[in-house]
Amino acid sequence: MTASRKEIKVGILGATGTVGQRFIELLSTHPYFKIHALGASSRSAGKRYAEVTKWKLATTIPKDVAEMVIQECKPDAPGFAECGVVFSGLDHDVAGEIEVAFRAAELVVFSNAKNYRRDPIVPLMVPLVNPHHLPVVRHQQSLLGLKKGYLVTNANCSTTGLVVPLAALEKAFGPIKTVLVTTLQAISGAGYPGVSSLDILDNVVPHIGGEEEKIEWETAKILGDVLPDSTGYEYHAHTPMTISATTTRVPVIDGHTASVSVQFVRSPAPSVEQVKQALRDFTCEAQTLGVPSAPAQAIVLHEAPDRPQPRLDRDLHNGACVSVGRVRECPVLDIKFICLVDNVRLGAATSSVMNAEIAVEKGYIA
Repeated sequence: MTASRKEIKVGILGATGTVGQRFIELLSTHPYFKIHALGASSRSAGKRYAEVTKWKLATTIPKDVAEMVIQECKPDAPGFAECGVVFSGLDHDVAGEIEVAFRAAELVVFSNAKNYRRDPIVPLMVPLVNPHHLPVVRHQQSLLGLKKGYLVTNANCSTTGLVVPLAALEKAFGPIKTVLVTTLQAISGAGYPGVSSLDILDNVVPHIGGEEEKIEWETAKILGDVLPDSTGYEYHAHTPMTISATTTRVPVIDGHTASVSVQFVRSPAPSVEQVKQALRDFTCEAQTLGVPSAPAQAIVLHEAPDRPQPRLDRDLHNGACVSVGRVRECPVLDIKFICLVDNVRLGAATSSVMNAEIAVEKGYIA
């Protein structure tokens, strides 16, 4: 990355929600993204941010943001037209029409919502894995008659934690044939107010609606290839990967843990030590580009038998990495391990911010 960049004004949709608050926390000290417009519901529009926001982070609301006036989530609302990037932390039930309206108004939208992840012309980008999918936005623009506007989504938080070590293993050893994954997902993944205390305390909830399906199909799109003409994707087409996911909710505030078993196409499978070395050695394009939010290590490999743990490891590298531990042989498949992602940072807002930083470095944002 160049030593300095000109300031890029950004807007935040869903700014009063939990993901919106993370966007504000990350962007308030960003070296070149400058918070310029805040969008929320019509109930909050016209009021000071601090007046209507139930701030849920351990940090305080940045002073300049606290005094900003909230606008409705409309592209013609004051401030949004001047934004080089708009980050969406909107809930999926309202995100769809709003995000496409901003795109149609020639604004660049990086979304945390699920609405357009399946869209074949919208990149589903995990910044530590597949920035090479970004060129598809030019096809998106061409089909929609846009000159500047486009939409990029980041992945489901649990998918994000899984695909990073899978990408590292495929990079080193070739295609993976089978993945079995069971997640232990934090309550913050359910948003605010989230799961009732009577449901989650002293309990594990063995079902999260739609989550298993997201992991199974999102992983195929993220690990797939871009078509030669950049008009879409091959969904892991060279060797189809079979994924079986079970998702659970556990009484942890932040940090999604997953127990993963994998089977490689190659035979014999790599050894435990070879897998560990591949995880240690993994680097990604975000690091090569030197974007501000990229972690020094994309994967942190833990050798202690009781790591990673959410409370101890979710903050590593500002929550922008994936922790992996307990790498060992699997008697059913080939290798098994535990992985951990900070679901509210790399699993949500940090991914969108890093995706936008990559787009800046690759010339997709002026």
